[in-house]
Amino acid sequence: MKKEIQLKLEGEIKRLTNRTFKFDERIGEGWFSAVYFLKTKKIVENYRPNHTVTMQFFQKEHAVLCGTDEAIALVQTFAESPEELEIYSLEDGDKVEPFETVLTITGPYQNFGFLEGIIDGILGRRTSVATNVYHVVKAARTSGVEKPVIFMGDRDDHFTQQAGDGYAAFIGGSKAQATHAMNEWWGKKGIGTMPHALLQLYRGDVVAATEAYQATFPEDELMTLVDYNNDVIGDSLKVARAFGDDLKGVRLDTSNYMIDQYFCRYPEVMGDFDPRGVNDRLIFAVREALDQEGYEHVKIVVSGGLNAERIEAYERDGVPVDIYGVGSSLLNIHIGFTGDNVLIDGEHEAKAGREYRPNPRLERVEYNEQ
Repeated sequence: MKKEIQLKLEGEIKRLTNRTFKFDERIGEGWFSAVYFLKTKKIVENYRPNHTVTMQFFQKEHAVLCGTDEAIALVQTFAESPEELEIYSLEDGDKVEPFETVLTITGPYQNFGFLEGIIDGILGRRTSVATNVYHVVKAARTSGVEKPVIFMGDRDDHFTQQAGDGYAAFIGGSKAQATHAMNEWWGKKGIGTMPHALLQLYRGDVVAATEAYQATFPEDELMTLVDYNNDVIGDSLKVARAFGDDLKGVRLDTSNYMIDQYFCRYPEVMGDFDPRGVNDRLIFAVREALDQEGYEHVKIVVSGGLNAERIEAYERDGVPVDIYGVGSSLLNIHIGFTGDNVLIDGEHEAKAGREYRPNPRLERVEYNEQ
């Protein structure tokens, strides 16, 4: 793939290019296409080569669309005679309705039809992640305050998905992400402070580990992970006392099967709630302890098992979280796209129940070789 293809929307270059996506050359050989598409391609070439079809793509949820740039770049890279195809599309980030047409491709079926399943997969995954992130970011603003959401999905899926998932998370509203790869398509770098492994190497000494971190990365905002010893209040106060104004935040990531030492010290605070993991009572207690010693500036970062519903509940109840770190729930691939041939030679012809649904929001995408 020596040429770079740029996608133009109404004459202005706005979309990502095929260089961004680093496509596997075997796509053009049909390696990733369902075999029945490859067989259909061969039959059409032999017996129905002189027809023009329109294929439309849709899904069935209220969603934040993502993957159109990638899908179009795929078609314009691997379809035969792509400059002759007529493509109309919505844009990444558009909010879409159930059954709304988001993309149409018109041309000889044998030139692009074998890419149908790959396009479905691109749109389904990217839109799922973008929609999940959108709901989490929206939940984090329930109280009226815009709070950062860090996309921490590196350990929840295969590493090869990080760039695309990170871009989808960006489209959904997350501007802070855990790896450099997650930021690759939109031009930023990953962020992060310390894992439990660093604390283990300092035998749980949060002050010593934080000193080493600050000495190595003095330009970073200083944030410390405080659940290693299962004593988030004690360790939060230790680092706050040691670093004062330099300490910008503490992160709570208590395992959901652990009960923090706070509840063991003060059993009277136990009640009709689940004390395991990071919970609202524990977060309130950390905030109170920090504030009582004058560390109101120290932010509280919470991670571990978060989703939109849980974050919305925190915000509704005024739980003092400043930053959310979210991983696995954002990678729930729950939106599936369908590609259907709905017109042949300009006339309606489709599977029963799958009629042509024109969408005035679609815009023509021009082919432009660079």
